Amino acid sequence: MPTVTVADGAPRGELDGFASRVLDVVDAIPAGRVMSYGDIAEYLGEGGPRQVGRVMALWGGGVAWWRVIHADGTPAPGHERAALARYRNEGTPLRSAESPVRVNMRLARWPD
Repeated sequence: MPTVTVADGAPRGELDGFASRVLDVVDAIPAGRVMSYGDIAEYLGEGGPRQVGRVMALWGGGVAWWRVIHADGTPAPGHERAALARYRNEGTPLRSAESPVRVNMRLARWPD
């Protein structure tokens, strides 16, 4: 199993294959684009939205976590403000910059 590090370089420990594949997909999402938790599971052909969410909760801090959102276009609860700043910086298409923050899934979903 590969050893993965967080953004500050501290080791995260060993990941199982599924977690590693989820993080690889997240790393591939271009700036200004997003995938839902379910999109990632479907793309991989395994797991489901909850399993992807679990991976992101445990190891997602070292990847572009704001690019993984709920199917309704909302970011992870409690991270709305930080996600909104990144969406604005990356030019991610938004439906709403007010609470609740919502990404325009029709325009921002990757891959198209």
